[in-house]
Amino acid sequence: MSRKTVLVTGASRGIGKAIAIKFARKGYNVVISCIRNEDRLMQTKKEIENYQVPCLAYMGDMGDMDCCKELFAKIKKQFGGIDVLVNNAGVSYIGLLQDMSSEDWDKILHMNLTSVFNCCKLAIPYMVHQKQGKIINISSVWGVAGASCEAAYSATKGGINALTRALAKELGPSNIQVNAIACGAIDTEMNQWMEEDELIALVDEIPAGLGKAEEVADLAYHLGYKESYLTGQIIGLDGGWI
Repeated sequence: MSRKTVLVTGASRGIGKAIAIKFARKGYNVVISCIRNEDRLMQTKKEIENYQVPCLAYMGDMGDMDCCKELFAKIKKQFGGIDVLVNNAGVSYIGLLQDMSSEDWDKILHMNLTSVFNCCKLAIPYMVHQKQGKIINISSVWGVAGASCEAAYSATKGGINALTRALAKELGPSNIQVNAIACGAIDTEMNQWMEEDELIALVDEIPAGLGKAEEVADLAYHLGYKESYLTGQIIGLDGGWI
């Protein structure tokens, strides 16, 4: 059986890195990308290659279609196409909506939502040709419930959730499953902006405490490998928080 290929965007650290390494451990060809911090991306590539699987690392903005086309051309040349797409790339914004600039609004839409459109658009033709494929979108509980001072971020994740449901219907006849993982508070560097007392207060709100990136990776792998009837779902992974 030929080795399958996974693309994980935003894979230099945190959840994206954990997902990429999980698929590497399972023998997949792994493609990783990030927009900045080449040193970390190369470190992730090195860790992946320790599992004796090939890894293609790409520095670029997945919200930019030209960058995405360049990446997918490299993927086609090296691996033929991708079987599993994990849309993880994204940024957060903390602050009141009234204080947010139009530039910051455009940036978060570009990074969080347009990137998902771009990668899906380019991955789908190969998956349709193969008559199978998996698309996994890394979302957030705030895309379901909304968060004060994170209105723009919540809007982008809500958009991802709606896109997930709609695209699952569109691609179901082609045997392509599309699901999203609505993450709660996961213990990654994205939480390091919080003061210690704020983090303690947050953890106190969550019945099961903070989650681990490896738990997200386990679920992403399960969705990318196992299920064929499960599609169009927004799966909460939040420790009973929401």
